[in-house]
Amino acid sequence: MATVFDTIITQGVRSGQIPARTQGARDWYRDTAAKIGRVNERSLMKGDQARIVSNPIVGSLYMFHYDPKHKETLPYYDRFPLVFPFKKIPGGFLGLNLHYLPPQFRAKLMDGLYDYANNSRYDESTKIKMNYELLTSVAKLKYFAPCIKHYLDGHVQSKFVYVYPSEWDIALFLPTERFAKASKTQVWADSKKMIRG
Repeated sequence: MATVFDTIITQGVRSGQIPARTQGARDWYRDTAAKIGRVNERSLMKGDQARIVSNPIVGSLYMFHYDPKHKETLPYYDRFPLVFPFKKIPGGFLGLNLHYLPPQFRAKLMDGLYDYANNSRYDESTKIKMNYELLTSVAKLKYFAPCIKHYLDGHVQSKFVYVYPSEWDIALFLPTERFAKASKTQVWADSKKMIRG
């Protein structure tokens, strides 16, 4: 079954847009994804079975269902995160959930992260090399702060949907955030305040 990723990639390649290679191509994929009205996350979970994995790899991008341990005390949380795991820790991992940023800030953060890709093939071998020290020391990565989240293995409610590096710019702008206890407008307003200090 073709996913929304497959559809947009096909349109882009036919238009001569090679994913992730140039700023123009990145913008094309982001703009096209932003025009999608709503995405059913179940369709993503049932799509290409090659992208459904049990264990996330540091530096890759994933979507998954999540039910936080402390959801009663959290002001809000994302039930379908879009995350770059960057550090494995006992019982889970730390990751950047890009949904906590409004799309224009996601794009700025991703443009900075591309500088830390381990190669420019944008295939399954491509990973983002990051750690907390890098995130806090590079000015163009300043948007990271609201995105850092601790995910516990026991509260992951599904397999992980692997987002191919050629699809990163699509995933950034797809409307897949599923916030509980607050609207995305409120979450993004809080994130902007955190970034601006």
